Amino acid sequence: MRAVILADAHLRTPEDRNYRAMLTFLAELEGSTDLLIILGDLFEFLIGYPAGDFPHYIPILEALLRVKRRGARIIYCEGNHDFHLGTFFTETLGAELHRGPAVIELDGHRTLICHGDQINRGELSHRLLRALFHGPVVKALIPVVPVRFACFIADRLGRRSVGSRAKKKRTVDTRAMLIREYAARFFGQGCTVVITGHFHLPFLERRENNTLTLISMGEWITSYSYGEYLNGTFSLNSYSPPDDPIPNNPR
Repeated sequence: MRAVILADAHLRTPEDRNYRAMLTFLAELEGSTDLLIILGDLFEFLIGYPAGDFPHYIPILEALLRVKRRGARIIYCEGNHDFHLGTFFTETLGAELHRGPAVIELDGHRTLICHGDQINRGELSHRLLRALFHGPVVKALIPVVPVRFACFIADRLGRRSVGSRAKKKRTVDTRAMLIREYAARFFGQGCTVVITGHFHLPFLERRENNTLTLISMGEWITSYSYGEYLNGTFSLNSYSPPDDPIPNNPR
């Protein structure tokens, strides 16, 4: 069995290098993978409007559909940039959607998958915003709020998020500690694998004589990190896009 895991691509426009690299990567997955797991923030901003309201994402959505039609099951854990995903995901893709952490069986491995934005319980402002945006009020407003206004709000919050990440990098980095403590809880509950995104911090650790595996996914903005489960072994890899003379747009 082959499973591929993606997280935190933050795709914006087809002109971006990481967007073009994702299209190439998804094309390579067609017919060659059994399961595609997306751990949120594949898109910079996507919520449950009709797919046609996000024309810049149609190439990616079509690529996902081709992966699905070539035999892959798709699991999507919503992130803090893509949530309340609409009927394209549930009906056209037939994706299994999760609003929060989920436990799945992967070849007998009891596996916890999540985006990871709920790991840091100390980020009260983020937790409150998440509860609001992922809640029923925002979902009910989607049909009545113009998509352009929603995108404007998302852009303002996105700029704030980028600034916050830069500030955190200048302080003591506790991200790995938070991830390890979170994973330990689920190892204690019988999971043998924990896979998370959100923190843009790539690492893979094996514990207890290789019986436990922790994967923090990294990102697909410049590092092109992806996880893989193949023939009983988990790995964390970096994709090498084909030669592309156009640089990635600055963020």
